[in-house]
Amino acid sequence: MTFLLQHLHARHNGAAASSFALRDVSLSIAQGEQIALIGPSGAGKTSLLHTLACALKPDSGSIDVFGNDPWQRTTAERHAMRARLFLAPQTPPLPPRQRVVNAVLAGRLPQWSVWQAVRSLIYPSDPVAAFDALARFNLQDKLYARVDRLSGGERQRCGMARALVSNAEAFLVDEPLSALDPTLSVQTLTVLQQEAQARKATLICSLHQVELARACFPRIIALRDGQVVFDAASADISDAMIDVLYRNSDHAEQPTTHSAPIDHVVVPRC
Repeated sequence: MTFLLQHLHARHNGAAASSFALRDVSLSIAQGEQIALIGPSGAGKTSLLHTLACALKPDSGSIDVFGNDPWQRTTAERHAMRARLFLAPQTPPLPPRQRVVNAVLAGRLPQWSVWQAVRSLIYPSDPVAAFDALARFNLQDKLYARVDRLSGGERQRCGMARALVSNAEAFLVDEPLSALDPTLSVQTLTVLQQEAQARKATLICSLHQVELARACFPRIIALRDGQVVFDAASADISDAMIDVLYRNSDHAEQPTTHSAPIDHVVVPRC
């Protein structure tokens, strides 16, 4: 078991006592599962990923990560647990003046000593691994480019390449496709899913592209207002369930499945 959440409530620092980002969330996620998170903006998808990454401490309820409660462990033990996880935010934290090779190899920082990290900034420790990871996203020609020379989509794929060089046993990926065209979106998801499958790692990915979530992931967890609305196999999710999830949302974005039933939307298979 990778994650087990039971009646979990969580709120961000400084939030009002009653303003929970997650409310009464109970989930069981086995090692190696591939799951898409969907829901309106502000539904709690990012908060859930941060909670799973041991970055957001629950207010109540419980969480087990790899069979242990990270918040009942010492700081050193919790850091060791986090090293087994890879959290990829929507906007990758890539220093603009850094070379891409260094940005990618930063995926190994949890395993490095301070001396190894500093040395790799001057003499990249494994440029071949960085090149190979970038090549899977057709970015190998950017190996020694500066990060601030990359487009938004290239930065996102650089962040995904960073995940590939890590030793993570679980990938927690937040909106990796927001700056990508449809073809690159499918390619990026395919690489992530293939890598997760090859290393038997868990993959949890938040997506606004509902049609891709349904086409590419066997299990979908839907959130709204910090609560789980449904948790089901993608084959069991109907258009009506999607409509209810997004209906009367206060947020602007709507799933693309609203424009036509899913059977009539042309969606490339992952």
